[in-house]
Amino acid sequence: MSGAPDLVSRRCALGCMAAASLSAWPWQAHAGSQIEEPLSHAVRTALSAAVADAAPPEPVLRTEAEQQAYAQWQAASSQRLTRYKNHPTERQEFLQTLWYEARRAGLSLSLVLGLVQVESAFRKFAISSAGARGYMQVMPFWARTIGDGHEGRLFHMQTNLRFGCVILRHYLDREGGDLFMALGRYNGSRGQAPYPQAVLAAQQAWRHSVD
Repeated sequence: MSGAPDLVSRRCALGCMAAASLSAWPWQAHAGSQIEEPLSHAVRTALSAAVADAAPPEPVLRTEAEQQAYAQWQAASSQRLTRYKNHPTERQEFLQTLWYEARRAGLSLSLVLGLVQVESAFRKFAISSAGARGYMQVMPFWARTIGDGHEGRLFHMQTNLRFGCVILRHYLDREGGDLFMALGRYNGSRGQAPYPQAVLAAQQAWRHSVD
């Protein structure tokens, strides 16, 4: 428990600094320094299985209350997304897919939206200087490591969101749930504050009662 005060202090500092960091963060692709690390056979197999399912992104809404909550989240998020995507059908399909993949990976909807905003500004074909691709700026080595090796598929919306969410979930598990460290690992800047601050600041704007 001796590390608890340091952790609390760090999170408080993140909250205070996040908005300033976001305003200074240029809107371009940023995940280019994501680091390729050796994975155990068990981890590689588990991640491969997690990205292999090609099921369509159909939200599972079992009750009327869940359906209403999803509709409200869609409407609110779509309105905000208009800044980045003009066509309402494109916004609907993107949000439906993001809902499905974030829920599937056990991630907060606002967290994934904030990460996509920082990584690519919601540009489907964004490419970083190091070759990271798509909405969540997935590095091509992931396609070779846990996918079928077809790098071009990282521009496919559901494939990109699937990979990005699975990878972020993996990093969260590896960091024991520490979001600050997991975001740094996702960006290849583990332990440094600017990138996690930018994502957390962006996340705040996407928060909703359904998250």
